[in-house]
Amino acid sequence: MTRKAPLHRTVGVAAALATVGLVAGACSSDDSSDSATTVTESAAAATSAEDATEAADADDTYKDGEYSATGNYVSPGGPQQVGVTLTLSNNVITALSLDTSQTKGTSKEFQGKFASGIDALVIGKNIDEIDVDKVAGSSLTSTGFDDAIDQIKTQAQA
Repeated sequence: MTRKAPLHRTVGVAAALATVGLVAGACSSDDSSDSATTVTESAAAATSAEDATEAADADDTYKDGEYSATGNYVSPGGPQQVGVTLTLSNNVITALSLDTSQTKGTSKEFQGKFASGIDALVIGKNIDEIDVDKVAGSSLTSTGFDDAIDQIKTQAQA
């Protein structure tokens, strides 16, 4: 009894063999060095373009300075706000302060806890690398904080 290979495996093997045949054919022609050079130059150009794009993405810079924004979030007590003021230097947060004066009820307590632990998580960090989920038992305040950070990034774009 003869066992047949699955169709997708057969197609994959055929494609691989065809590619090898094309490469071997290009290399065996009289202008093989020209063909190989063209392929190499095209690959190098594509790689350079990708590297430049990645460098530009990684180099998203923000203007140095002090920025403020008010982040919004909803708690069981209703809509809340947290004010965020920070200083940026070379995309790094060098100073941070929070304004919790607009908060009422138990949210004020949670914002106080958040404020007591946030500095250690963001000071000295690149603004694009901070990821605040929960600080000192306060998870909802981080939503407002993240909202304010997004606003500040928009303000500070170079």
